[in-house]
Amino acid sequence: MTSIKVGEAKQRVRERIWTMLEREHVAPLGVHGHIPAFLGAAAAADRLATLEAWRTARVVKAVPDKAQLPVRARALADGKLVYMAVPRLADELPFYLLDPATLPVPFEDAASSRVAATVAKKVSVGELRPVDLVVCGSVAVNRDGARLGKGAGYSDIEVALLQEAGITGPETTIVTTVHSLQVVDEPLPETDHDFSVDVVVTPDEVIMCGPPRRPRGLLWTHLDEEKIRAIPVLAARAKRMT
Repeated sequence: MTSIKVGEAKQRVRERIWTMLEREHVAPLGVHGHIPAFLGAAAAADRLATLEAWRTARVVKAVPDKAQLPVRARALADGKLVYMAVPRLADELPFYLLDPATLPVPFEDAASSRVAATVAKKVSVGELRPVDLVVCGSVAVNRDGARLGKGAGYSDIEVALLQEAGITGPETTIVTTVHSLQVVDEPLPETDHDFSVDVVVTPDEVIMCGPPRRPRGLLWTHLDEEKIRAIPVLAARAKRMT
């Protein structure tokens, strides 16, 4: 299957899930094009917090999406250091450092990407401590750990950057929190730059997935010029490579 056909197949799944979530009133209208802020996100965060991988994690890397806000807030409340990606990685320093010991606002506020932008220090990939747990958002995911994001590719780039820098490794757990309707039984289309999740957590269950699939680093041939120019850390690397 060509990359164009894979992209089209992914988008068909996304559209189906977005429509279903709206129809079943478990995500707000207008969710198309976004990681769904799903009903029960706080319950999923609570269930995630019961896992050994959570209890032993000291450093968490999380996406900035609203769906995972309860997870970020819970991580801070549990004393974990949180790195949150700057939305769209649109800064030369692409991660916010959220240290629960120094935050000047309540954890629930600091966990918001809007508030984090005003209170958190931004850091480079090279400044990150080794990450124990990666929390990503998904539009759809299956029980083998294959997932689809919203289609922009930011989570794939984040994971690839961390893998390349040795910030994550074989011992790092990757988890996603979703509504149960986002868990599908069918195989999902994947490409070489896609990563799998180790654990899927819904408000109702924990799904332990198959063997991990991780890129070893950035696949530059999968990045178009527009994407590279839009992400400063990629643009800087591309400039050094020329």
